[in-house]
Amino acid sequence: MASIDIVAVVLVVAALIGAVNDRWARVPAPIGMLLGSLVVVLLIAAADRVLHLHIMQPIRARLAAADLPHVFLDWVLALLLFAGSLHVDLPALRQYRRIIFVLATIGVVLSAAVFCFGLRALLWLTGSGVGLAWCFVLGAILAPTDAVVVETLLGRANLPLSTRSAIVGESLFNDGAGVVLFLVALRITEGSPAGHVLGHGRLAAAMAEQLAGGAALGVLCGLVAGWSIRHVREDAIRIIVSIALVVGCYRVAIAWQVSGPVAVVSAGLLLGRVLRSSAAERQPIMEFWSLLERVLNLGLFLGIGMQVLALVVTWRQVAIAAAAVPIALLARMASVAVPLAVTGRTPRTVARQTVVLTWAGMRGGISIALALTLPEFGYRTALLVICYAVVLFSIVVQGLTLPALLRRLYADAPESR
Repeated sequence: MASIDIVAVVLVVAALIGAVNDRWARVPAPIGMLLGSLVVVLLIAAADRVLHLHIMQPIRARLAAADLPHVFLDWVLALLLFAGSLHVDLPALRQYRRIIFVLATIGVVLSAAVFCFGLRALLWLTGSGVGLAWCFVLGAILAPTDAVVVETLLGRANLPLSTRSAIVGESLFNDGAGVVLFLVALRITEGSPAGHVLGHGRLAAAMAEQLAGGAALGVLCGLVAGWSIRHVREDAIRIIVSIALVVGCYRVAIAWQVSGPVAVVSAGLLLGRVLRSSAAERQPIMEFWSLLERVLNLGLFLGIGMQVLALVVTWRQVAIAAAAVPIALLARMASVAVPLAVTGRTPRTVARQTVVLTWAGMRGGISIALALTLPEFGYRTALLVICYAVVLFSIVVQGLTLPALLRRLYADAPESR
């Protein structure tokens, strides 16, 4: 089967899943696409096993050849982050910038560290030989939260401004910190001494350089794009300028070795601020990016589900992965509780925001993409299974129950802080 035929089949499957979900299931579209793709995967696996169709191996080979993780990291991630940042209220992010910064930096490192030691203890109890360095790599992979899912599920939630800004702002910016931490962790596994990579403030310096450099580049590119959009008359040209802003800014960031995700988020926030002053300029750009965001979003979650076909797992690996899910939740809770505890908020507010930020901290496409870029080694499949388990639990279970949790926690008047 040619690659174009596979694309056609995938599009047909996506259309069928989307139509069935919209007509009958009516769960949030990204979650519906993920669940639908998992059902398709199970049907293919069952047919291959019962009817001996021998189609699993060719599909796995095609998925490997498509190099979907790098497609996501090099292109799709930038487009999704930019689209999400256009809708964000920049003044609100400025008001709560300190807590957002701490959650997106120190919180990411703390989450990775807690998950690392918790997972290592679990694997030691089960007799697995996965080293501490690889546990830290997986902790870095699972530290970032998914901005797309969070924004989709919070769209109609009645949340106080401080909580909403913290959730949205962190999910937009922690991808950059997570990627930096992942690369640092990989250097440790490749033989670089941990002290040389992490000690004497080197980790903090590397993260600061990547994040600050990405933010500066994004602001510069956003200013240039904003000026260009204000001085052209054709809506099509304005849209092309916005696309060029995303692609050009992201690729320059990679070439300059600064954070691409932070660069496109900063550019999107600034451009969104500029566009708010003119409805005529804003409407066509926002409509285009809203549609593109939905299409890419659904395609992303279809891809997450279909990637399960590439895994060959054992029941022991599944059991270990299931036991790792509570560890991931504990790591997430620790990474938000500690920063919130020092903000001066009341204990009741801290407790409520900790619960919300923990349950809203859903992992998604970036975690899967980073995990699939891991080099081949003895325990790669085991780590991939754990990553998939945490991502699927967070998207499906946390995603479906988050609205009910928010209604229960904020049934009374929400706090304003």
